[in-house]
Order: sequence, then structure tokens, then C-alpha cells
Amino acid sequence: MLVAEAVRFGGPDVLVGREAPEPVAGPGQVVLDVAAIDVLYVETQVRSGWGREWFPVTPPYVPGDGVAGTVTAVGDDVASDWLGRRVVGYTGSANAYAQRANVAVDQLAPVPDGLDLVDAAALSHDGPMALTLLSTAAVRAGEAVLVLGANGGAGLLAVQLVAAAGARVFGAARGERKQDLVRQAGAESVLDPSEPGWPARLRDAGGVDVVFDGVGGDIGTAGFDAVRRGGRFLSYGAPTGGFADIAAARAAERDVTRYGIAELSQARNEVTSLAAQAFQAAIEGRLRPAIGRVFGLRDAAAAHAAIESRAVLGKILLQP
Repeated sequence: MLVAEAVRFGGPDVLVGREAPEPVAGPGQVVLDVAAIDVLYVETQVRSGWGREWFPVTPPYVPGDGVAGTVTAVGDDVASDWLGRRVVGYTGSANAYAQRANVAVDQLAPVPDGLDLVDAAALSHDGPMALTLLSTAAVRAGEAVLVLGANGGAGLLAVQLVAAAGARVFGAARGERKQDLVRQAGAESVLDPSEPGWPARLRDAGGVDVVFDGVGGDIGTAGFDAVRRGGRFLSYGAPTGGFADIAAARAAERDVTRYGIAELSQARNEVTSLAAQAFQAAIEGRLRPAIGRVFGLRDAAAAHAAIESRAVLGKILLQP
């Protein structure tokens, strides 16, 4: 079968296609015939050699974690009624960029009828994160919420959930096309975080109760200034290369509760349950993943380059 392998750390070109042995379902496992593969920005960072303290991979390795597909084989101790079912599976942050994948049976989330497998793949990580952000922040109707990186996969879903909860959504995104996408998702107002003084303008307008920071770096740090006394600040992404730098004393001074990636990362047994909730929300029309482009598996390098360019609107996926 075909896989896309990172042969060394480096740019997108280190991802190359090769033939690999067919997976065999071991104890507690199934084999999926993969229909779509989620591609995350963090996977491009890991491929470059970043974050080895959190992602201790050693090339050559096959990246990825979230796949959508159909169960074609089961291990001896796995119920046979899994055969033929459409599911999303989590491979354990490796071996997902492939035509077929081994997945532990407790890492499967059934995909309901009426939801396309491509949409399910797009929701596999971002849906659980958006739901986690909403529940952790305990967003209430009438509150003001700032979403940094609102055009990103989880950010765009968070905008939809916050708007549906009756809160006011302020999105942050660069460029008119991305800002339009955020408005369509339900944001009341969208600002450009590259413009000087944007946190002060938000603060002068009354500030926000909650910040969802999917950007990190200087933008995330600046966004903290917009939080009202007693608010909440949640950091879940760092495509800038680092999370927002918020000193504990600075947060305590304004009685702002901070949540970092350690508090927001879901346990593996929670991800499948949250994914099922995201799939149901999509069936009901409450979540709408925006898919910008789908690449073939042999074009995994081009998919990573497209993510890093930030030029594509919406999610980028792979299809074998």
C-alpha cells in the first residue's frame, strides 16, 4: 500500500511516497480502508523538527493521527459487527498518511449516516477541540468572546458554537477572504491582528469575557490585553512557534483564569466521545467544516506547503 513518509526533518519536500506492507489487525485492533486523512498545522511543525520534547518522533516516520474510512478487518478479539462500518479512527500520532491504517478499537468513533467521510475527517480533531473550548470556558449567552485564528479549523468551528450559544463573537483573521469566511461562520465583527492597537480598541469598547487563542506568540500575548477583569484566556494553538507568554502575576492582577494546552488536551478516551458529539452537531447543522482543498496522498508534500503558506481557506485533507 502507499504511504507518505517523512524521510528526515526539513521542509515539505521530505515527505515522499513509498510502498509499505499491508497492515494486519492485531489484538484489539481493526484495519481501515482510508477515505480521508486530517492534516494538522502541528504536523508540519513536527516534520520540520520542532517540538521534539512533545513529539518524540524519529525519521523516517509516517505522520498523521486522524483518519476516516471503512473497517475491512478486525482482530480476533474484536466484535465482527465492526466490519463494514464507517468510522473515524485515531492512530496515535503516526501512520495515518496511508491507504490503510491500523486503529485500536477503542479509538474509533462511528460516523453517522448522512455525514460524508471527508467532512468527518475534517471534524476529527477540530470538532473535539472546539467543543472542549466551549465547555471549559463555560461560555454564556450575552458574553463577548474573541477567537484568535478564527479562520483556522478549530477556530472556525468555535465561532459557530459560540454564536449558537448566544454569545457575541469577535474574530481575528488576516485578509478579506479569511475575514469573510469568519463572518459567514457567525462572527459579529472581525479584526485584523496585524493592525497596530487592535487590543486597545477592543478594550476601549468594553473588552471581552473570553479569548480563544489558536495563534500564540505576540498575537496571543497581545490578545490577553482585551480580557476583562474576571475573564478567561484559553491557549490551544501555536502556529507562530510558541504559546502566548502570559505571566501568572499579570493574570492574577486582573483575576483572569488561564487554560493552556495541558488543560485543553483531551484524553484519548474523551476524543472519540467528543468526535461523536461533533458528528451529531454536523448532522444537525450546528457545525459546518470548511474544506479548502483535498490533496492526493502522493501530494502530501504539496499539502504541507499549502498549510504553511496560509493561502488556502479552510481545512486541508489528504485522500489516498
